[in-house]
Amino acid sequence: MRTLPPRREPYWAAPLSRGRFVGLRKIDARRATWIARFRNEAGKQKYKALGNVTSQFGFDQAKTAAAEWFELQESGISATEVRTVVDACEAYVKSLILTNGAASGHDAELRLRRTVYKSELGRKQLSSVRITHVKNWRDGLKLKPANSNRTLTSLKAALNMAVANRQCVATLAIEWNEVQPLPNDKKRRTLFLDLNQRRHLLTHCGEGSFHDFMEAAMLTGARGGELADAKVSQFDARTGSMTFVGKTRLKVEPRTVPISVAAVALFKRLADGKKPDDLLFMRDESIIGASYCDVATRRYCGLAKIDQPIRWRSYDWGDMVRAAVTAADLPAATVLYTLRHSWITTALTSGMGTLDVARLAGTSLLMIERHYGHLVSDAARLRLENVEML
Repeated sequence: MRTLPPRREPYWAAPLSRGRFVGLRKIDARRATWIARFRNEAGKQKYKALGNVTSQFGFDQAKTAAAEWFELQESGISATEVRTVVDACEAYVKSLILTNGAASGHDAELRLRRTVYKSELGRKQLSSVRITHVKNWRDGLKLKPANSNRTLTSLKAALNMAVANRQCVATLAIEWNEVQPLPNDKKRRTLFLDLNQRRHLLTHCGEGSFHDFMEAAMLTGARGGELADAKVSQFDARTGSMTFVGKTRLKVEPRTVPISVAAVALFKRLADGKKPDDLLFMRDESIIGASYCDVATRRYCGLAKIDQPIRWRSYDWGDMVRAAVTAADLPAATVLYTLRHSWITTALTSGMGTLDVARLAGTSLLMIERHYGHLVSDAARLRLENVEML
């Protein structure tokens, strides 16, 4: 190489295969770079600079890099479209917002921003991602198995979308899809609040919007996000029904279900004076000054001054539920979802059918049978004792 005179036209080696070449461009007496050349079926030539010639980046390494680029060209993917992992995640979030709604997209963005955007993995080109990179990233998060698996699922979804959009070759999906979730010994939810405990908890929720939010969760068994997203137009006072949009947003049909007399009274009061597009549940002025996160800028705003009611977010009610639970001297593991679990448990043990409960709660029969089947059996056994067979 040292004896070659500098020139712009690369010195091409023998073709690696038809239309695929690796060459050396001599810049001066000391510097040279590796160049790849690809000729497509139409006879058009494409070039790509692979990197400077060094002791660590010789001809063999240049051939490997060129082979990856040739594969991209064969797949119809141009070099300018090869993006980093962060780019793929950002594109995934935008797509999620369009298809599943803003709340779903923001949740994924917060998770990916915390774990991927500033990581070594995030800076990698998609074409260079390997199974060891993903495993090292996952293990470095040091999250609990459930949280680690949710984060890994979001990353895989972003990378798989890049494959579907032809932003990297399909064979790369093997690298990240081979990374399996961590073992998660997820136990059945057993924490249940009886009627007196639920009433006691409600007395420690103040008299403002937080009290209304918690009361609605107790009366309907709805998820926190379903209540936070609910608009006035989703409530029909005439028929005593409410339309909830499930956690998967636009992927499933919204469910319109009857609600109790107490829930109808609560929703009527909350809807009074509001427009159809207004949110039914809003944080009121009694909690202005609480810490919150600005969803638009993704910046944590600390003790922020908010001059108008704002939408409920999970990081709002989480701290408030914990404070109310502590004040009510209830089990420390009690969270908002405990109210949903308690609603389903109470409905089943009161004799309501599994199909009705699944429909009202917006879940599947399989989930009810898997997690609550023992309750159904116990309730059926008690009713059976009152049936005289002989």
